[in-house]
Amino acid sequence: MEPVEIDAGAYRLRRFRADHRLDDRQALVEAFTDPVQQRFVPGYIVDTLHAASAYVELRESEWDSGKRCSWAVAERPDGPLLGEIGLKELDLDAGTAEVALWVHPAARGRGIAAAAVEAALRFGFGTLGLREVDYLHDPGNHASASVARRCGFVRTGTDEAGETRWTRRAS
Repeated sequence: MEPVEIDAGAYRLRRFRADHRLDDRQALVEAFTDPVQQRFVPGYIVDTLHAASAYVELRESEWDSGKRCSWAVAERPDGPLLGEIGLKELDLDAGTAEVALWVHPAARGRGIAAAAVEAALRFGFGTLGLREVDYLHDPGNHASASVARRCGFVRTGTDEAGETRWTRRAS
């Protein structure tokens, strides 16, 4: 699958970059070394520019393989990284995916998450033909619960790991 850019109103969803024109790596290190991010987005160690380069390459390869659509969130196509929105666990045959989301610590509280989720859902339901998208988060992550509610997800319980599960279906 070829990466696409999406206009999300005040924000732009674009590829992650690590080149001479735009370099997201330092912002990735800042985000992933933040204690809040480490608590709610476990599993990634991005604490050096080298690790950030690998993260950018991973997201690119996931687009190529059709496993995941992930976008860097910025205010303009060449703007600094404000966060990430993605559709992971992508199953085009079943028409399902799961939201993946984080916001850079310096950009939290500005409505970025809800705008990015809505844009990703428009792409998922419209372009990819998804029928159902889940949003899972740690029960203590009240900001994620607020985003899920604002974006029209319905709370459907908890998963096996104890995460709160929300679901939104195509209309």
